[in-house]
Amino acid sequence: MTTKKKPPLEKTITRNILKYLNNLPNCYARKVHGGKYQSGFPDIVCCRDGVAVFIEVKRPGNVATKLQEYELEKWCSAGAITIIAYSVEDVRKVMQ
Repeated sequence: MTTKKKPPLEKTITRNILKYLNNLPNCYARKVHGGKYQSGFPDIVCCRDGVAVFIEVKRPGNVATKLQEYELEKWCSAGAITIIAYSVEDVRKVMQ
């Protein structure tokens, strides 16, 4: 009997991304906790060497909502780096 491996939970992916980011030199990252006034705001805010990075975390197979995409676009238009990340590897590629 073969069992299909489930994708990791979003909170697990987020925790792993935060661990990675906060171990980079000159980098600080925090989880933004959701609430009724946080709808659409990216899950992680980060700054490295003076560059703002906003990360929306998703489980593999899931997609960002229109509001999340809109928020990321607004931050990108203001000069920040934005990403929808499904793994630490997605973030690593952007941060290098």
